[in-house]
Amino acid sequence: MSKPFSPSPTSPAKPGRSRRAFLQGSGLLLGFAMLGAGIRPVLASTDPVEGDVSAAFAPDAFIRIGSDGKITFILPNIEMGQGTHTGEATLIAEELEVGLDQVSVVDAPPNDKLYATAALGGQATGGSTSMRATWESLRKAGATARMMLVAAAAAQWSVPASECVAKLGVVTHQPTGRQLAYRALADAAGKQPVPSDVKLKDPKDFELIGKSLRRVDTAGKVNGAVIYGIDVRVPGMKVATVSACPVLGGTLRDVDEKAARAIPGVRDIVRLPNAVAVIGDHFWAAKKGLAALDITWNDGANEKLGSADIMTALKAASEHKTPIMARKEGDVEGKLKSASKTVEAAYELPFLAHAPMEPINCVVHVRADECEIWVGTQVPTQAQAGAAQVTGFPLDKIIVHNHLIGGGFGRRLVAESVAQAVAIAKQVSYPVKVIWTREEDIQHDLYRPAYYDRISAGLGPDGLPVVWIDHVAGGSVLGNYIPGGWPDDKLDDDAVEGAVKPPYDLPVIQVDWVRQDPPVPITWWRGVGSTHNVFVVESFMDELANAAGKDPVEYRRALTKNQPRAAGVLELVAEKSGWGTPMPVGSGRGIALHDAFGSYMAAVLEISVASTGEITLHRAVVAVDCGIAINPNTVEAQIEGGLIFGLSAALYSGITFTNGRVDQSNFHDYRILRNNEAPKIEVYHVKSLESPGGIGETATVSAAPALANAIFAATGKRLRSLPFDRNQLKSDGADKTSVSMMPPLSVPVLAALAVSDEPAESKPEAA
Repeated sequence: MSKPFSPSPTSPAKPGRSRRAFLQGSGLLLGFAMLGAGIRPVLASTDPVEGDVSAAFAPDAFIRIGSDGKITFILPNIEMGQGTHTGEATLIAEELEVGLDQVSVVDAPPNDKLYATAALGGQATGGSTSMRATWESLRKAGATARMMLVAAAAAQWSVPASECVAKLGVVTHQPTGRQLAYRALADAAGKQPVPSDVKLKDPKDFELIGKSLRRVDTAGKVNGAVIYGIDVRVPGMKVATVSACPVLGGTLRDVDEKAARAIPGVRDIVRLPNAVAVIGDHFWAAKKGLAALDITWNDGANEKLGSADIMTALKAASEHKTPIMARKEGDVEGKLKSASKTVEAAYELPFLAHAPMEPINCVVHVRADECEIWVGTQVPTQAQAGAAQVTGFPLDKIIVHNHLIGGGFGRRLVAESVAQAVAIAKQVSYPVKVIWTREEDIQHDLYRPAYYDRISAGLGPDGLPVVWIDHVAGGSVLGNYIPGGWPDDKLDDDAVEGAVKPPYDLPVIQVDWVRQDPPVPITWWRGVGSTHNVFVVESFMDELANAAGKDPVEYRRALTKNQPRAAGVLELVAEKSGWGTPMPVGSGRGIALHDAFGSYMAAVLEISVASTGEITLHRAVVAVDCGIAINPNTVEAQIEGGLIFGLSAALYSGITFTNGRVDQSNFHDYRILRNNEAPKIEVYHVKSLESPGGIGETATVSAAPALANAIFAATGKRLRSLPFDRNQLKSDGADKTSVSMMPPLSVPVLAALAVSDEPAESKPEAA
């Protein structure tokens, strides 16, 4: 049991300094740095803020209405930028008959019983499930509360409830015009029986759902009032940073602390079985102390491990291991023998890091009889359980305060870093904020698995597939996630999620999976199973269209005659993108179509490829059928962000290993797309009354296959591994040197360099 519903004695409710001031200060520091004035450390200086949700009317786990009229919504999911604060509050407000601006949102405490997501089997936020999972339950909660408030008013007036209506937090008796606000009814409503038959609004009567309402958290994010995990600061807190063994699976052998302890501000040095942490008065002292340590590691069994070894093992497993069948329909072997033509290909996908802007962090105070934690996590109950295991305290002595997350992408679906922070804090008497550096974050992430896929199809006389076979090989994410592991002979759905049911008429199909667990910690990544499957499926579908001599859209059109939602987004994107209109030489359009997370999406990407192999992204056109769009503006924002995320991975991202160590370390060699590299993005909705589908990851799924197909259209070259190797796209006679990963210097940077304190003798003489 936790107690985040009341202000903690160690966490004053008022921030000591706004994020706006912090940002302004940082800007000044950046300016000083550019002018050579030096840098001083800056710590986030805001304090944790939590909602006080005690109220007169508490009909369920989600709604509180006070006698002062304050309406509070307890959010079962965590906000990571995807818009749940607004989307889920809209569901409550719609049926409660209040304005969105009348609702305050607070994060739920860890409690699987009250806030579990059925789709994920616990209190968790991920897999684009938030809106899908709460679409009915939160509307029912709002409607139930409204009915109890109306009943309270009717009882007070001694009139039938059917003569009363609620609007904007006020109940009106229609025949007489008498009115009572919710605040006046809160106490009485709590004494009304909870209705068992709750009728929800007809979609035609929606007043909030379906409108692009302003997000409820925009103001706080702009002015810095909201609190992310990394912002948290509690009295007496010190700051730690950590270094884990650089070799996967290695352990700590010894540490020489002398140099580190000589650095001003270094307080303590903490040893863990596979890591060392330095605790300082502030992050700068801890970081300098960590760098000064002389650490000796036991490299362990992976000291010679390289990326080629892992891919070789995947290929061997794909060829020789017995697969687990995910789907088999029709006479696969017979259709393959009778096909007019067969096409086959193999695809390789790399490990991927999450690399969110907010690196791993956690504040922990371990006292004699309890442990208090401040963190942004997608799995608060898992964080609580992990802390209980480390401390030996019962769950009701583990207090977890969950905060906004500055980018999750699945990284915080595992709380191993919380357990590490607790293990560090357990060794000192004061609260500790543990912050991983960007390098630690990327080199000790839990990665999206690498995959090797063999895929083939037999074509009929009309060029369409009469049989489709997809062999997927890769590790089990569930094997890393489920306590006790995942049975060797049981299918991990994540491995085939986007392959097992493509949105096409494929009556004869086989999809299987070979489990080959790598010696690398793995977990879910934005787009989970669908990202790797759909890249293979949609790239190969393009290969089949080419083998049949058909236009890629026309080919897909022929295969979606019985898939109306897929056909709908296909037709819309073809129309809006101007599919089929001429493009300049060296340019091309690529399309990807899929059904993922309950939403249908088609995306067309327009690109050009230079003779050097460099790729320029010009335009992306996306058509989506996500059912009822609760907030169309948020849907579009999610598609834009997801597409940029996926394009970044396709063009630049891939985690590789040398001698058991991760080669990449920061955004200079694990790049994300920059503003000047992003395409113009257009989003079009297919109107639908279907229940909402997931949207946070669908565009990420579209990115790589649409780009692969655009590259083929522009160059005639099929790239079957990620990230795309531009060296394979160079024209004959083009510069054979490596393509630069560094963008040209910006005008402000060039101007700053021009006024730097460069020695006079090194400057060219004036003409």
